[in-house]
Amino acid sequence: MKITVERSGGIAALTRVWTVQAVTTSEKSRWQPLVEACPWDAVDDPRQAPDGQPDGQPDRFMYSIRAGQRRATLPETAVTGPWRVLVESTRTAAEESRPGGGEAGFRR
Repeated sequence: MKITVERSGGIAALTRVWTVQAVTTSEKSRWQPLVEACPWDAVDDPRQAPDGQPDGQPDRFMYSIRAGQRRATLPETAVTGPWRVLVESTRTAAEESRPGGGEAGFRR
């Protein structure tokens, strides 16, 4: 299973991407519960605030999260609970797997 988190936006408008490949049985056992805990079917239009009005926070980050066949795009304010756990776990694992443990790639 491939898990990718793409964070875009913010004041500098940089996009960062973190990717993890869960190939072995033990890796899949670690990542599957994190993926399953996320409410994939409950994701609303990320451009709308809960009251249905346009989200008035243009300098916030947007997160595009992919895990296998599942996809979700969330504003920074919605990346809480299981979403936060999945995002942070992916980011940490991707950064640890890079030579020198450095930051993941980014683009402008």
